[in-house]
Amino acid sequence: MERIRPVAFALPGVVERASHGSPTFFTAEGRKGRTFASVHDEREWHEGRLCLWAAGPKEIQEALVSGGPERFFVAPYVGHRGWVGLRLDLPEVDWDEVAGVIEDAHAYVVDR
Repeated sequence: MERIRPVAFALPGVVERASHGSPTFFTAEGRKGRTFASVHDEREWHEGRLCLWAAGPKEIQEALVSGGPERFFVAPYVGHRGWVGLRLDLPEVDWDEVAGVIEDAHAYVVDR
């Protein structure tokens, strides 16, 4: 979280709240805002692995998962809407890539 929060909070209008027990980032637009990313480490979400879920279009999800299946996966429960999962438990995490996924998810949600 120490690497994820600064990226998320650098984006305009971001708030963090727990959702389903996980740290979740929302846009501050509207009464409740819209979710664009969340961090999970619970067994029921992705085999107990630390991971980030992020909003995006289905085409991007498909490209990321097919191009990097060791890092990316279709996020459970929300994958049908284009959300992608990114593993954060690997020995080497590309934190610039993580930042890009967060920034793209925010832009996608704000632009919709």
